[in-house]
Amino acid sequence: MGVLVVTGTGTDVGKTVVTAAVAALAVDRGRKVAVLKPVQTGVAPGEPGDLAVVERLAGPVTTRELRRFPDPLSPEAAARRVGRPGLTPADIAGAAAELDEDHDLVLVEGAGGLLVRFDANGGTLADVAWALAAPVLVVAHSGLGTLNTTALTAEALQRRGVESIGVVVGRWPAEPDLAARSNLIDLPVVAGAPLLGVLPDGIAGLDPASFRAVARDSLSPWLDGDFDSDVFTALHTA
Repeated sequence: MGVLVVTGTGTDVGKTVVTAAVAALAVDRGRKVAVLKPVQTGVAPGEPGDLAVVERLAGPVTTRELRRFPDPLSPEAAARRVGRPGLTPADIAGAAAELDEDHDLVLVEGAGGLLVRFDANGGTLADVAWALAAPVLVVAHSGLGTLNTTALTAEALQRRGVESIGVVVGRWPAEPDLAARSNLIDLPVVAGAPLLGVLPDGIAGLDPASFRAVARDSLSPWLDGDFDSDVFTALHTA
């Protein structure tokens, strides 16, 4: 696949766990994988960030974090708070392209949603994907409100001529309500792309072997898993 950009429809949707799951299955297939986190916010120097989660769950992957800011804000706002310039899409695309030279798969995990600003000029993860000509995997919430944010994300990608390969539900609840179950039917419609996975909530606490097994059951063959969206949807909407 080369480079795959992972975005969320907002914060706290499970982007990091989805990124780790995709990486874990690719590593299990013998691929050399890199994960790029352009900007980590809300984490102090020396504290474990998103890449620490990926390293623990996915196994032997190359990780790279370009900038880190302590305030839990957008990358541009967090950089402004400490008087530093933000990263440009060209900076991020360049780092991804460098990793792509000697890796089979490079995953670029964004911060927040697709159009969160990285720099004062308004550069976003969508611009990074466009610069790399890389497809995007959209991670969405399961419940009420997710259809609107997913549709907006899909429209933004389409307007920029960026391919969306599919949508993954990043945090499927143990007891899904009516909205979550109904959204299994509607999410791929509003995303304009297939449902490529549904990951159970809370799996970040598993050991690596158990995590990999759940990832395999929860992600589509497009992402090296065994997940069948038709079967899963039928089971939960019957």
